[in-house]
Amino acid sequence: MSEDYSFLPPLQAEIAAVIGLYATMKLAAEWGGCEIYIPARAPDGHWLVQSIGRKATDELCAYFAAHIEGDERCAHHGVKIMFPLGQAGSREKARRRAIELLDKGASLREAARGSGLHQRTIQNIRAKLRSERAGTSTALARKSS
Repeated sequence: MSEDYSFLPPLQAEIAAVIGLYATMKLAAEWGGCEIYIPARAPDGHWLVQSIGRKATDELCAYFAAHIEGDERCAHHGVKIMFPLGQAGSREKARRRAIELLDKGASLREAARGSGLHQRTIQNIRAKLRSERAGTSTALARKSS
């Protein structure tokens, strides 16, 4: 009988069925909200092996490996996935942390990892900040004229 992971977001539930809840939550804590690449095979020393161990990494890679048939051979490729967010805590606190990181020059990925928000959310926050700051600069320029 398989475990019931219906309390998780669908992709996390799917991954938990493959590698277990502990390894899935570890990935969510480290990479939730980020686009990650799951290779067809991960060498020793790969970040996945370091994060969740060899057995879980091999299971995850095998599960996501895409098999492409053609010219009498089978090529094995990895896939990019947007890893779902785990329980990242207060959304407002996460947004404040994202803004701090962006102000310090963090990339979208770094801000996503540091705040627990999706890269897409970070992208939207950055765009809004730029727009607001541009509006403030324009308003200040008008006042001084």
